[in-house]
Amino acid sequence: MAYNVREMLNSFVGGLEELGKTNPNQVEAFMGLLGAAYEPNALDIKTKELISVAIGCYNRCEYCIVYHTYKALEAGASREEVIEAAMVSVAFGGGPAMAYSSTLMMACLDEFEKDFQ
Repeated sequence: MAYNVREMLNSFVGGLEELGKTNPNQVEAFMGLLGAAYEPNALDIKTKELISVAIGCYNRCEYCIVYHTYKALEAGASREEVIEAAMVSVAFGGGPAMAYSSTLMMACLDEFEKDFQ
C-alpha cells in the first residue's frame, strides 16, 4: 500500500482546524495539553518528538506517525535517529510496530526529510 503522507499531514492539520470551528473548547484543550507536554524542559523537543514517533508506531496511529515524523525532522532529528526511535517501539509492539515502522514511517522519512535539508 502506498501512502500519500503529505496529503495525510495536511488532512490532519486541516481537520484539526475544521473541528476547532465547531468544537473550540475541546480542540483548544487538546492543543493546550500538547503544548504543555512538548515544552522543552528536562527533555528537548527533538527527544520528545522521537518518543512520539515510537509511541505512534507502537499504537499504529497513522496520523501520529506522519505528524510526529515530520515534527521530529523539523526539530533536527536525523533519519537514523527517527529509525532508531521506531525500532525501540518494535521491542514492545512486535510485528505490528515493525509493519508501521517499515512502511508508513519510512515513507514519511522519504517524503519529509528533504524539507529540512
